[in-house]
Amino acid sequence: MVPPPKLYRIAEIVHHTKLSRQTIHNYTTFGLIREAERMPGSNYRLYGEEVFHRLNRILEMKKQDKKMHEILSILREEDAMLESQMLESQMLETQQKGTP
Repeated sequence: MVPPPKLYRIAEIVHHTKLSRQTIHNYTTFGLIREAERMPGSNYRLYGEEVFHRLNRILEMKKQDKKMHEILSILREEDAMLESQMLESQMLETQQKGTP
């Protein structure tokens, strides 16, 4: 049995990254990072482990003096490429399973 992936509240992300709560909120609102789900009852935002990689990418681009809209555009392109690669991989798997 595989354990469910760890989800992080904003306070935990702040603790591990030293970014402010407001920065995490702004990045979410602007679409740079995405919450994985909301905590039932409290409506807290929960983020998956991939948020740390994404935040590192954002900080790298900020060091290169990229503007927020440029960062968002780059991240969307990267996401589209990843999604395309995943779909290709799934199609190959499906084709291989169908071949005797």
